Amino acid sequence: MVKLDKKWLRWGGIGVAAAAVAFMLWHYLMPSKLGDAFASGNGRIEAVEIDVSAKIAGRVRDILVNEGDFVTSGQVVALMDTDVLEAQKRQAEAQLRQARSAIESAKMQVTQRQSEKHAVIALVTQREAEADAAYKYYVRSEPMVPAQAISLQQYDENLARHLGAKAALSGAHAQVAAAEAAIATARSQVIEAESTMDAVQATIERLQADIDDSSLKAPRDGRVQYRVAELNEVVGAGGRVLNMVDLSDVHMTFFLPTEKAGRVMLGGEAHLVLDALPQYVLPARITFVSDVAQFTPKTVETESERLKLMFRIKAQIDPELLKKYIRYVKVGLPGMAYVQLDPKVEWPPRLQVKIPE
Repeated sequence: MVKLDKKWLRWGGIGVAAAAVAFMLWHYLMPSKLGDAFASGNGRIEAVEIDVSAKIAGRVRDILVNEGDFVTSGQVVALMDTDVLEAQKRQAEAQLRQARSAIESAKMQVTQRQSEKHAVIALVTQREAEADAAYKYYVRSEPMVPAQAISLQQYDENLARHLGAKAALSGAHAQVAAAEAAIATARSQVIEAESTMDAVQATIERLQADIDDSSLKAPRDGRVQYRVAELNEVVGAGGRVLNMVDLSDVHMTFFLPTEKAGRVMLGGEAHLVLDALPQYVLPARITFVSDVAQFTPKTVETESERLKLMFRIKAQIDPELLKKYIRYVKVGLPGMAYVQLDPKVEWPPRLQVKIPE
């Protein structure tokens, strides 16, 4: 009977010691009451999610990363099939060569029409000289008819020669006008050919841009969270291929009641304690305070009801600290956020910043 009593005493002592250790651990992990200078709320670590999507519809040729991989901004993470785009680009390049040839041909037409115009101008000069000579000969012969110095037939021939030279001159002027019209037409053909070349060149540039965009790149540094599509899968325009998280913008979202939220300052200091790492206190800054209450009674009539309002607040972890420990950052971890409402009051010792070495 004595032995049994000793056994119970021994087990009782162990129980008391365990309770004492549990109490000390709880006391260590749970800070003392903060007072009015601080506020706290529970939340989870969150980060900005980014979708890596296909610009145009196509088949996924290759995915170069796996879930959980870290990627850097500009890194190629997936490849889309570009066979159709490459074929379209080759077709457009052939059309570009045709357009350039058409431009050269049109320019040669302009040169030819300009040469024809010069020849017609020379002809006009010749016709002017002939018309002038025929006119003078006709004028001199006109008084000779009454004096019977020349025959009437000769006079008629001189008149006909004068009128013929005049008509020939008019015809030469018409040829000049026709040559100028031909030059204008040839020049318009040059402009049309150049416009065609510009349009084809723009098509080539667009196709090349689509080909370049078929190499899907990470828009920021981060970690791959999900592979949404798989190899040889066809996705539509804007179809998601990968989902990643931007680990340069990690924050904790939590809620505070009215009397506390009203004293939170944007840019104010906050400290975060994660459940998984209670021995560390992470520095953060308040970057967002909601201007709309999250839990609003149907009617707000009394002070007690107004105090029930809760406001969403976001505390962002120091980006420089994230860069240093980026491979240890995990979203979704729960924890506590502590906010300094009065900058003049120092943080309690147990909530002062303490980060991994």
